[in-house]
Amino acid sequence: MILRTGYTTGACAAAAAKAATTLLCGKLAPEAVEIPLPDGSRVRFPVVACGLEGETAQASVCKDAGDDPDITHQSTIVASVTFTEGDDVQFAAGDGVGTVTKPGLSLAPGEPAINPAPRGMIRQAVREVTARGVRVTVSIPGGCELAARTFNPRLGIQGGLSVIGTSGIVKPFSAPALTASLACALDVATASGVRAPVLVPGNIGERAALKNFPLDAGQIIQVSNHWGFMLDRASEMPFERLLVLGHPGKLAKLIDGEWDTHSSHSASAVGVVTRLAEKMWGGPVSESATVEGIFEWLPREMSLQLGNALAAAVREAITVRIGSEKEIAITLINLAGGILGADGDLSPWK
Repeated sequence: MILRTGYTTGACAAAAAKAATTLLCGKLAPEAVEIPLPDGSRVRFPVVACGLEGETAQASVCKDAGDDPDITHQSTIVASVTFTEGDDVQFAAGDGVGTVTKPGLSLAPGEPAINPAPRGMIRQAVREVTARGVRVTVSIPGGCELAARTFNPRLGIQGGLSVIGTSGIVKPFSAPALTASLACALDVATASGVRAPVLVPGNIGERAALKNFPLDAGQIIQVSNHWGFMLDRASEMPFERLLVLGHPGKLAKLIDGEWDTHSSHSASAVGVVTRLAEKMWGGPVSESATVEGIFEWLPREMSLQLGNALAAAVREAITVRIGSEKEIAITLINLAGGILGADGDLSPWK
């Protein structure tokens, strides 16, 4: 099946800005506008609404992300435009668009979270209508609620969503979009002075990290399933040491070289855990179909021995991949956030 492409928030904002600017310049409210994309191609967008109130023109475009599971699919992207002194195109965050509060991103703290590429698209679209100075305020109704389900709060973008997109086109199920967000988290941590980050798979790992160690929230970086990508990036950054914390159902996969731990891209960790347990005790340990079940079945002492051995093997696998320049420690946790085992020096995080 051929998946349908869509358009980025930045492209929609550029179209809305062009429609609003057209009306502001005394022309009829357009029913559709055509804008240039960064690759030189042009795309036509229907205009949902366009109106003039006093000295401000406002237009909106409905975002179509195609077949990508984009959180802003079918959101309304609104641009309000007013004339300003000079000849610059200025940008502001309206309702539902965030503001940058931390260093390390492509925008300085205090700037509206309208990324450089979308700013370029908006500027070019506006310049097709007027050379006068304008102030473009981008809004996304409902954006504050949607932003809570994105990486924005972790990246220090407060108050709403980011207006993003480098090409103007959304490619369905694009992994690069996720890895770009993950890489931003490393950049923000570096710029914030973090030298001993804690890498976790997701929310369960984050809660366990905060439960078991006295950490600042900025130290914790969610990796999702992209362990190879994130460990490689982290190894190039000025971190002094890394703590990798998570459930062995994910992290044990690293022992077998499974650096993308998504279930569709990697084998179950049960085989890895069972193999190590059988090596330790010379025979079958549990018939559980889950890693959690194996640990629950074992007596406490054996469970800790297995957890420590798995942690040591995970640490060795990571060291082989990224080298021994940075100190690495591993903590394995169960689904309730309790510690199953550990390896390496944990004192920097205590």
